[in-house]
Amino acid sequence: MNKGFTALMHVLIVKTSSMGDIINTLPALSDAAHAIPNIKFDWVVEEDFAQIPYWHPAVNRVIPVAFRRWRKNWFSTTTRQERYNFRKEIQCRHYHAVIDAQGLMKSAALITRIAKGPIHGEDYRSSRELFASCFFTHTYRISKKIHAVERIRELFAFSLKYKKPESINNTIPLELFLKRLPPDYDRYLVFLHSTTRNDKHWPTQHWRDLIALTESTGIKIKLPWGTKYEQERAMILKEGFQNVEVLPRLSLEQVAEVIVGAKALVSVDTGLSHLASALDRPNITLYGPTDPQLIGTYGKNQIVYCSANKKMSELRPNIVIKLLLYILYLKGTL
Repeated sequence: MNKGFTALMHVLIVKTSSMGDIINTLPALSDAAHAIPNIKFDWVVEEDFAQIPYWHPAVNRVIPVAFRRWRKNWFSTTTRQERYNFRKEIQCRHYHAVIDAQGLMKSAALITRIAKGPIHGEDYRSSRELFASCFFTHTYRISKKIHAVERIRELFAFSLKYKKPESINNTIPLELFLKRLPPDYDRYLVFLHSTTRNDKHWPTQHWRDLIALTESTGIKIKLPWGTKYEQERAMILKEGFQNVEVLPRLSLEQVAEVIVGAKALVSVDTGLSHLASALDRPNITLYGPTDPQLIGTYGKNQIVYCSANKKMSELRPNIVIKLLLYILYLKGTL
C-alpha cells in the first residue's frame, strides 16, 4: 500500500469515543492521506461526536453508533432496529483495511468483527484490553510509553504499510471555521471549565480568582457549557464580573468556531482542550490526576500546568495568570 496504488482505497476506522481520543486520531489520517493520496476513510463513531470526523478531508462517510444510548434499552424494538440498520450499513462495503483504534472488547466484539475486510489493531501486549486483539487479523506491538497521538499514528503506519512521517500534518483545516468567525475575533479568552470527572475539575473559587486577575487586562472571557450543571457553574463563575459572557448552548461545530476566534484558552483536562490543540490555539491546560505525557494536549502553542500531588486544588491562579500574560505578551496584546 503506497503512492503507486492507483484505485480508490477504502479503509474503515473504529474509534467511537471519547472526544479527545477521536481528535487524537486525526493526525494519523493526515499521515495516511499524504502517503496514499487516493485513500478514503469511513469512520464508526458515537453519535454525539459524529461531527468531528467530517472535519477531516479524507473522511468519506461517518457511521454513527449509539452504544451509550442503546445499552439503556438494549432489547427494545427501536434499539434492535437501530442495531440492525447499523450492521447493514457497516457491511455495505468490503474494505481494504479495517483499523480498530479503540482497543476495547466492546468495539472489537460488537463492531470491528462484523466489518468486511482484514482487521488491524494492537497486539495483546499493547491493546487497552488484553483479549480485544483476539478479533484482529493483523496485530502490532506499539509502546505504551509514547503519547496517544503517536500510538495511533504508528498503528495506521503499520496497518497501511507506510513510514510514519517525522512531523505531524495539519489535522483540522482552519478554513472550515474562518468563514464564520465571531465579530470579536481575537479579542477574547475562552475558559473551558467543564470536564466529566470530578477530580479533574479546578475549584470554582480558583476560576473566580483567575477571572479577577484578568480584569485589569480589559479582555473579555467566554464560558461555553454543555449540560445544565455546567451552565449553572458558568453562571457562578460570571457572577459579579462585567468582562465574562456565558455563551448560549452551542453545537460542537459552533464551539469550535468560538475556539478558533479566541486569543487564548485556559482549560481543564477535557475533550475541548484537545480540540483547541488540534485547531492550533494557544492553550494552558490544567492537569491533576491524569498524565499529560501520555494523553495530554499535543501540538504547538500548548502549555501544560501540572499538580505535583495530582490534586487540582494545588494549581494556583497566580501561576496561571502569569502563563496567560506570557501568551498575551507573545501575541503582542500586552
